[in-house]
Amino acid sequence: MTVTQQEDMAKVLDAFCPMHLQLDATGHICHVGPTLQKLRPETPFVGLRFMEVFELRRPRSVSSMDELLKSAFVKLHMRFRDGPQTALNGVLAPLPEGQGAVVNLSFGISLVDAVRDYALTGTDFAATDLAIEMLYLVEAKSAAMEASRKLNMRLQGAMIAAEEQAYTDTLTGLKNRRALDHVLQRLITTNSDFALMNIDLDYFKAVNDTLGHAAGDYVLQKVARIMVEETRSEDTVARVGGDEFVIIFDGLTDRKKLAAVAQRIIAKLEQPMPFGEQICNISASCGTALSESYETLDAAQIQADADLALYASKNAGRARHSFFTPKMRPASKSSFTSPPPQMINPAADRLVERRSR
Repeated sequence: MTVTQQEDMAKVLDAFCPMHLQLDATGHICHVGPTLQKLRPETPFVGLRFMEVFELRRPRSVSSMDELLKSAFVKLHMRFRDGPQTALNGVLAPLPEGQGAVVNLSFGISLVDAVRDYALTGTDFAATDLAIEMLYLVEAKSAAMEASRKLNMRLQGAMIAAEEQAYTDTLTGLKNRRALDHVLQRLITTNSDFALMNIDLDYFKAVNDTLGHAAGDYVLQKVARIMVEETRSEDTVARVGGDEFVIIFDGLTDRKKLAAVAQRIIAKLEQPMPFGEQICNISASCGTALSESYETLDAAQIQADADLALYASKNAGRARHSFFTPKMRPASKSSFTSPPPQMINPAADRLVERRSR
């Protein structure tokens, strides 16, 4: 084969087999395709022995050109000897008259890794190579997976936001009744120690009646901030009614510490709250029940008992805190969930508010 013929054949092979290499009769590389050269741009392939560049993994024990030629038209499994040791498949076809051989290579299942490692594009493969189609499929799959991942993240974020909204009081940002019930049931189920404190604002109705609902909303938001400031991160502060709040102290049943928290909250709430040119004056009454006081704990009962302690504070003059004792319960067990009628007389309550202003 003349030099011109060799050059012409090299051009044809470069177009149809850009990952081929030509070997001479002694097993030295005399030409390499453009894509294969791209894998090792700093390596001068021409002049190197085939076995110096590649490690033949199957068939094994091949160390000479004669042994390599015996593997003609058999699928070869090999890899680069230097890193990255990309796995390659190949097939060898001998040239006529013992002039050497042509070895055509491909990436096989390592195509995706090769594209990533060597920044290959469609122009690095023959136009009819199925690798192009595979690359398109991989790219489409990657795009679909990325779109799915982003959609899942948005859906997860929306679910978290919806769940947070379902458990949050929109005005104050505190937990709501639903969240409180969930936390309370979890603590009861896990047999955890806790204290439940009911807090009812004193004279809040006067703020709404005289200064309007905007002032009332401002006061409620201020109250919420104070309660959060005076409790721990593991505690649950919830707004369960218009001016009714509940705090669950997780793991805290020390009466002295709980009384101190209640007194700090009452003291801060009694400080005048400016609203525009007006001053809002409120206070709070608190009642606390402890989980350790019950042999068999029931969520409704501990809340009702804390409510009884709350109304004991109101009847004792308001702006104070009381712990529940069994003596606070009405004589009839069927009425234990509600305060005695004299404690919730609306007319009497309004009369006390008017006298207090």
